[in-house]
Amino acid sequence: MRVVILGASRFGEAIADKLIGENHEVVLIDRDRDRLEKLSERLDCGMIEGDGTMPSVLQDTFRDEKDAFIAVTNASEDNILAALVARSVGFGRVIPQLVSSQLVTVCHQLELHDTINPHATVAESIADALEDEVALDSEALKNELCLKRLAVPNRLAGKTFGALDLPENVMGVALVRGEHEKLLSDEQELSEGDYLLLAAARDQVEALTDMFAEE
Repeated sequence: MRVVILGASRFGEAIADKLIGENHEVVLIDRDRDRLEKLSERLDCGMIEGDGTMPSVLQDTFRDEKDAFIAVTNASEDNILAALVARSVGFGRVIPQLVSSQLVTVCHQLELHDTINPHATVAESIADALEDEVALDSEALKNELCLKRLAVPNRLAGKTFGALDLPENVMGVALVRGEHEKLLSDEQELSEGDYLLLAAARDQVEALTDMFAEE
């Protein structure tokens, strides 16, 4: 299958890596040239710099109606718009990520029935993980990864999530600050007392724990 992914975030990277490993043809779209160039060093897929909400960009990536399109930028509105454009271009399946659960109804009205809603799908796992790491429910991850909750120490406060020297293939899931939780992005600035929920291979948990330990 040919899959076009909009958004070269850690989430987009993880999806691309998984699909490539399963021998799918992948094309990654992002506006950040530097990010794409960095990913090109480890991902064997097509890379396109551009605005994935524009018909001209998606037409350049489209081959036939069997193609799938996944939009995983950090903006729900962009993902919905891109999915609608992709559907009009001819993609057989379009899957937008919704950062805000409030837009689920909107997607149903627009007949975008395939959505990624991390707040809904991860919520139960987050609640369980508050005490300890637990296996993720996701079929694609449950055999390999666990969810780890880590407090941000003072020495990491002020850094962005993307600036952390995390082990390879560790994926940020959410940031918990007080009573609020939100999806992690590379631009998210960390504060002491925040909690990060990270998806990691079980053999990486010890290294992550050491990394976030108070000195």
